[in-house]
Amino acid sequence: MSGSLTIERAGLMMTVQDAGRTGLLRYGVSASGAMDSEAYAIANALVGNAPGAAVVEFAIVGGAVRASRDCLVAVTGGACDLRIDTQPVPGWESHLLKAGELLTIGAMRGAVWGHLGISGGIVTPPVLGSRATHLRTALGGLEGRALAAGDGLPLGQEPNTSRLRLGMLFRRKPGPVRIVPGPQGDYFGRDAWETFLCCPFTISTMRDRMALMLDGPALCAAGGYDIVSDGTLAGSIQVPSSGRPIVLMADRQTTGGYSKIATIASADLNRLTQMPSGEHIRFRRVSQDEAEEADIAARRRLETVLATLENADTGGAVP
Repeated sequence: MSGSLTIERAGLMMTVQDAGRTGLLRYGVSASGAMDSEAYAIANALVGNAPGAAVVEFAIVGGAVRASRDCLVAVTGGACDLRIDTQPVPGWESHLLKAGELLTIGAMRGAVWGHLGISGGIVTPPVLGSRATHLRTALGGLEGRALAAGDGLPLGQEPNTSRLRLGMLFRRKPGPVRIVPGPQGDYFGRDAWETFLCCPFTISTMRDRMALMLDGPALCAAGGYDIVSDGTLAGSIQVPSSGRPIVLMADRQTTGGYSKIATIASADLNRLTQMPSGEHIRFRRVSQDEAEEADIAARRRLETVLATLENADTGGAVP
C-alpha cells in the first residue's frame, strides 16, 4: 500500500466499486460492481491501473477528495465541473493530483453515475473476491457502507505511467433501448407488448444501485404478476401488480418473485443506467442473436477507444 485518499466531502451514494463479484449468484450474493462498466474501465485505463482495480463511484455529484501522495486521477461517466484546488481541469483524462491538493467534483451533466479512478487503485480488503460495495448487505468497500466525510481509503502502489487522455471521443449511439423477451414474456398479451414497445416511458426519480423505476402506461400481465421466485440479471425488467416496470441494476436481488417481461440488451444497459431522471425512452425488441452481436460490437468499440490512449502532455501515442 502507498498513501491514502481522504473524503473531504462525500458525493451522493459514494462507494468503492470494482468489476463486481462473479459466480456467487447461486449463493444469494449480488454481483454489485460499477454501475457503468465502460466508464469504469476507461477511468482505470486513464490512470494506468489494471482493469479490475477499485475506483470511487458516485451519483449526480462527486464531492471533494484529497490524497496523501502524488497520484493520477480521472473522472468519467459524464461531463462535470472538475477542479484541482481552484484550477478547472477536463474530465475523461488523467491529471496529476499532488499530495495535499483538493480535487472537487461537481454535478454531472447529462449523466447520473461518475467514476473516480486513482492511480494504484483503492485497496480496501477484498470480500468474497471483490472490493465492490453492496450497501444492503454491507459487503465490501469500506465497512460495506457509503463513504462519508473524514473517511480514509488506502491506495495501492503507484503505477509508472504518464498523464493520459482518449485519442477519440467515447460516445454511445442514441435510439430505442434494445430488449429481448424475458422468461415470463408470454405472461404479457399482445396489447401489453404493443404498449411496452410503442409507448414512451420516463426515467423515474425512484432509482438507486439496486433498481430503476419507469413511469408510463401500466403493463397488464394476463398470466399473473407473481411467480415462484427465479433468478434475475442486471437489466431484468420486472412488472409488479402496479404494472409499473422496474429495471434491475448492479445491486439487484439474486432472485425475484415478479414476472419479467424483458431483459435490457447488455449493449444498451450502461446507456440506460446513465439516463437522467425525467428523460423519455422507448424500447425495441430484438432477437437473442441480435443482442449478442450488439454486445460484441460494444466490447470492440470500448477496446478501440482504450487503444487510442495518448500522452496528455505531448499528444503523442502511448508507447
